[in-house]
Amino acid sequence: MMNDIGESYTSIVALTPSNKAEGETPAVAETDEQRGVPKWNLQQGHKLRALLRKSLEEKLMWIRQLAERDHTVQLNTLWHHVYDADRLAETFYKLRKDGAVGVDKVDWASYAANLEENLRDLSARLRRGAYRPPPVRRVFIPKADGSSRPLGITTLEDKLVQRVTADVLSVVYEPMFHDFSYGFRPNRGAHDALDQLAVALEMRKVSWVLDMDIRAFFDTIDHEWLIKFIEHRIADTRVIRHIKKWLWAGVLENGVVQVSKAGTPQGGSISPLLANIYLHYALDNWAACWGRNQAYGYVKIIRYADDVVVCFQYRKDAERFQKEVRERLAKFHLELHPEKTRLLEFGRFAAADREKRGEKKPETFNFLGFTHACSKNRNGRFCVQRNSQRKKVQAKLKEIKQTLQRRINFPLPDIGKWLAQVLRGHYEYYGVPRNIRCLNNFRQALVKLWKKTQSRRSHKAYVIWKRMGPIANKWLPYPTITQPYPQQRVTV
Repeated sequence: MMNDIGESYTSIVALTPSNKAEGETPAVAETDEQRGVPKWNLQQGHKLRALLRKSLEEKLMWIRQLAERDHTVQLNTLWHHVYDADRLAETFYKLRKDGAVGVDKVDWASYAANLEENLRDLSARLRRGAYRPPPVRRVFIPKADGSSRPLGITTLEDKLVQRVTADVLSVVYEPMFHDFSYGFRPNRGAHDALDQLAVALEMRKVSWVLDMDIRAFFDTIDHEWLIKFIEHRIADTRVIRHIKKWLWAGVLENGVVQVSKAGTPQGGSISPLLANIYLHYALDNWAACWGRNQAYGYVKIIRYADDVVVCFQYRKDAERFQKEVRERLAKFHLELHPEKTRLLEFGRFAAADREKRGEKKPETFNFLGFTHACSKNRNGRFCVQRNSQRKKVQAKLKEIKQTLQRRINFPLPDIGKWLAQVLRGHYEYYGVPRNIRCLNNFRQALVKLWKKTQSRRSHKAYVIWKRMGPIANKWLPYPTITQPYPQQRVTV
């Protein structure tokens, strides 16, 4: 099966010899049939890969069905799905070819040069338990608030094994996860969480919003609790053993390997799933039970990774939940961020209630890159105004400015194509209804940066606006609303 995956077929040589005598010339005699690669080889390769993918999915089908029927059953034969050579090969082609390299400096192309032998060796090491994940190379990514976020870069081989393990374990845990969990899950994204929140605020009796953020969540995950949570469903000791290896692999920083008793390296393929498992048991199950049994009014929970927004009908429910959730998270060595966690009055009745008390208009809160504010539509009805978050936009413009300075001598068409791609990606995420003004402001700011950079190419290269306008209109697309209204694809 190894040659069926993305490899070209070798020449097909006929086994039946020629039916002519040896003395006859090749021009007269029928020579042995030797055909090269058939013209339909590429299409056939796609068909074979599709068939292989289907067979691999069927192998996990019974696990998915068992996990959906019984959320308490323990599974003890999973690891053979991870070291399956066909599954490793299929997942290898899903990895990014231009991804950053780990401590071994092996990239996608060099590993693919001898793919069959490499995967055969990797499968054998995984099967006999001899696989040892190398340390994670740590880099720091600047954040919008001036701080830096640690990011772990694993080796290509370790990334492959983590990806396969995450795919297998997701079949077990996806039926268990709650509907209000959206981060790092298949067929769920940030806009799904944003739409659920907007519909709840506009259509349900919501008057209070608790905006929660867990402080340094990925760095404070307790390993002992995480292993206990995984053992609730996974009884395969080989899976548990390799997860421990990843947790204890350590981080390489400044030539020194540091091993921590808490946290998972951000950047690993298995880390998002482990984070969701941890919060499923530490927060989600408890919060769902609290909303059903202890709340007096309506409660709506939306969680994306460690960012959580909880909507309440009554203030007493919100205050009681905020107090008890702190105690709940403290049991698992987690803490709410004191500055990013706020309880604010927000919803359809917030503006009128605050006006009666002589207070200012309702506060705003940030969630997944958008600033949410109370507003009204053209008909005078309440709506949630979602604007691009100022810090996120400023950080993006700063990044674009630095890139433009590095590409100051690039040809104009190359820069124009790159900036157009940046704008389309920005419109795709931030192009929500009623946010057109922020999109226009972002494009204008980008045009100013481009003009300033072009004017600094030399002392005679100053570009006036009369010339810059046609250039921007040629290369930079105008803003468009790419996302539908929340009510069009969400029902609460």
